[in-house]
Amino acid sequence: MTARRVVALGPGAPDAAPALALEELVRAGAADLRVAGALLDLVAARGVRHDPDAALIAADDRTAWLLVRDDAALGSLPDRDALAARAAAQSMAELWAITVRLRADCPWDREQTPATIVPHTIEEAYEVADAALAGPPGPKLVDELGDLLFQSFILALMAHEAGAGDLGDVADGIAGKLVRRHPHVFGDVDLATSDAVLRSWEGIKREQEGRAGVFHDIPTTLPPLLAALKTQRRAAAVGFDWAEWGGAEESVRAELDELVRALAEHPVDGPEPAPAVRDEAGDVLFAAVNLLRLARVDPETALRGAAGRFRSRVEEAERLAAADGADWTALSLDEQERYYRAAKDRLAGRAPDEGAR
Repeated sequence: MTARRVVALGPGAPDAAPALALEELVRAGAADLRVAGALLDLVAARGVRHDPDAALIAADDRTAWLLVRDDAALGSLPDRDALAARAAAQSMAELWAITVRLRADCPWDREQTPATIVPHTIEEAYEVADAALAGPPGPKLVDELGDLLFQSFILALMAHEAGAGDLGDVADGIAGKLVRRHPHVFGDVDLATSDAVLRSWEGIKREQEGRAGVFHDIPTTLPPLLAALKTQRRAAAVGFDWAEWGGAEESVRAELDELVRALAEHPVDGPEPAPAVRDEAGDVLFAAVNLLRLARVDPETALRGAAGRFRSRVEEAERLAAADGADWTALSLDEQERYYRAAKDRLAGRAPDEGAR
C-alpha cells in the first residue's frame, strides 16, 4: 500500500512524543514505524501494532520531514510548515549536543577562547559569501552555512560558560529584535517601500540602542568598505543624505579632482604618499562607496566581482598570447593591453576590436 500520511513523534525521546501524534496512531491501530527502540516500544505499549505495509508512517520529526519533503503527495501530522520547524529544531538540538561534547572531550575545542575562534568565524563568513555569490544556491552553500552555524554555536557555548546567556538567549534575542524592527510585518505600521523599511529600521535601532550619537557603536573591526557603508547609512538615517545618486556622482568627481591636485602638489617620490594624498585618496573611496550605496550596489560584492573579472581577463590574455607563440608577461605594456582588450571582448562574447591582436 502506498504511504499516504506521516505522523511525527517528536525529536526521538519517548517523553517528548506529542500526545496528538500518539492519539492518531492509537486511532489507526496500525503503523509502519520508521523508528526503533524507545519510540517503537512507546507506541506498542499503546496497542499500536507494527505493520510494514500500512499506509500510516510514524517517525521522529527529522525523519518525518525528510519523507514529506521528498514526496509532495504525502500528508503529515503536524502540517508541513510546522513539521519543517520541528525537524529544524531537532537538528539544532543535535548540533548543540555535539558542540557541548566537543567542548568537553576534544583537547583542541576545550582550549579555544572567543579570541582564537573569531578568526575562524570570519573565514567561514567569507566562505559563505563566496558560495552564495557563485551562482544559484546549491549544496556548496548549504555546506558552508553549516560551518558558519557551528561557529555561532561554539561562541554561544562560550557565552553560556561565562554566564552571559545560552543558545536559547541568542535565538530569543534575535527573534525579539526582528519582531520589534519589523512593525510593518508584526504590527500595524504601514511601510510600502524598501526605503521606508530601511529608514524605520535605523530609527528603531537608534531608539532601542540608546545611541549617544549618530555613529555610536560602529565596530572598529569592520572591513573598511563595510565600515564606510555603515557610517553612511547611519548619517542617512538622520536625514544627512543625497536625495538620489546624482548628487553623490558630483561628489565623486570633486573628490577625484582634489586627489589629482594633491598628487600634483606632492609628487610620489618615496615609499609612502604624502598625508594629503592619502587623505584625498580616502575621500575618493568614501565618496565612491556613497555613490554605490545610492545606486543600490553593494561595494564589497562589486569590488569582488571586478577583481574576479580582471583575473579572468588577464588569464585569457595570457592564453591568447601563448596561442600566438608569445609570453604575455614579457610583452610591452602596449602589447599586453592589446591582448587584454581582445580577452575582454572574447569573455564578453563580442567580436574583437580591429587591430586588438
